[in-house]
Amino acid sequence: MPANKKHLTASPWQRLLKVTAAFVGGYMVSMSFHLLLMAFMDRTTVFITMRFSVYILWAALMVIAFLAKNGWKIWGIYLGLSLIFFLPYLLKMMGK
Repeated sequence: MPANKKHLTASPWQRLLKVTAAFVGGYMVSMSFHLLLMAFMDRTTVFITMRFSVYILWAALMVIAFLAKNGWKIWGIYLGLSLIFFLPYLLKMMGK
């Protein structure tokens, strides 16, 4: 049974933005979040936990990306979150 057309994204560009935000942007946010945790917690513990929790978080972020109305907004949110999560790790690494 096909989906109702009114619920589907009409623009192919918006669809492409959502797909890339789901895969690439979601992975960036997942990894940068775990790098944030590494900046404040034991690296070994976070790294071991990261093997499983990255994929769970990535899957949740993929669903959120497909639920968004605008692909540009979700890319902006994901890039902003990635930058915010990565900065403490970067500052800690530069301080060493």
